[in-house]
Amino acid sequence: MNTGKYVFAQMMEYLPRYEFDKYVKKYNGNFHSRELSCYCQLLHLLFGQFTACKSLRDICLCLKAHKRSLYHLGIGNYVNPSSLSRANERRDYRIFESLGYELIRIVKPLYADANIPNVEIDAEVFALDSTVISVSIKLIAWAFGKYSRGAVKMSTLLSLRGGIPVDIKVTHGKWNDSNMLDEIEYIEYAVYVMDRAYLDLKALNAIDEAHAFFLTRAKSNTRYNVEEYLRIPEGSIDIKQDCSIMLTGRKSHSLYPKKLRMVTSFDSQKGEDIVFITNNFDLSAQQIADIYRNRWQIETFFKWIKQNLTIKTLWGHSENAVKTHLWVAICAYLLVARIKADTKTPYSITEVATILGVSAFDKTQIRELLKPDYPLFQNKNFNELSLFDDL
Repeated sequence: MNTGKYVFAQMMEYLPRYEFDKYVKKYNGNFHSRELSCYCQLLHLLFGQFTACKSLRDICLCLKAHKRSLYHLGIGNYVNPSSLSRANERRDYRIFESLGYELIRIVKPLYADANIPNVEIDAEVFALDSTVISVSIKLIAWAFGKYSRGAVKMSTLLSLRGGIPVDIKVTHGKWNDSNMLDEIEYIEYAVYVMDRAYLDLKALNAIDEAHAFFLTRAKSNTRYNVEEYLRIPEGSIDIKQDCSIMLTGRKSHSLYPKKLRMVTSFDSQKGEDIVFITNNFDLSAQQIADIYRNRWQIETFFKWIKQNLTIKTLWGHSENAVKTHLWVAICAYLLVARIKADTKTPYSITEVATILGVSAFDKTQIRELLKPDYPLFQNKNFNELSLFDDL
């Protein structure tokens, strides 16, 4: 007797189905499709993500073993691994990319009021970085990386309010990180935090002209003149120097001919000085240092993606199949974020994903499933809690 919906089916209700169908129609995804529609393909891949299946064969094996439950899961019918593999190879990855951006549009406002640890600022703050997934260059010939090895790079712009990715680009491993700066549509008065790999003066000048702010680290060979030493307020424990500078290198000065602010902060964990460069003269030096420290949230995001979603073993070799796989993984991440925000559960993102994954064939209501019967322990990893915290 059916006493309720499976947890997996309840999770799929958070998908924007109407918009997904529009993307399928736009890219002609169901052309010559008989047994495996784009939506059915999506459900198969999301099932694999949430239940930690390592391959397409594992996904199909698990669903075949539960073929009597497929209708109630919302999947409908069982397909074999070769059909699923062909769909990943042939169907335009932009269907799933568009779904990912639609979920970003839905989920990002849910965390608009989330706090940034140790930072009180009204503006939006983003972190920019990339992660590399090692692959076999013999199997995935298009994904060439360094030293004749294969690599797929995922460049991500992450909102530090809730840890929500807002812009993602999947490329081969040799794609220059700073190229991502040309792909971003900058928001006025927003702060963009990045490491030295993104110290492209022409692109930084474009950020300044867009009336946005950047915060990055200076290179050791940066040539400059100090224009003015700025006062360091009392209570700025880690700040050693705050000044305005002008770049003096012929090329660097022509690319960025305006004043910059240089802040030197002592990193007690590494026992070394860190030198920041920014075009923001309104924030305090301590705020600048604290904002940069929160850049590790994007490292936590990449770690979460690699450890909790199935992307260690890619489900295809073509560029289209790899991008489909990665975008479905991002969609799974955003679905968990949306469920966490909707249920207002105190569980961390890792705990929510774990509970939902092992309960895929359970018929408990998600709200009850994510409602703890006892106070949660406070000895959790601080880095993990920062994602989706303070809703």
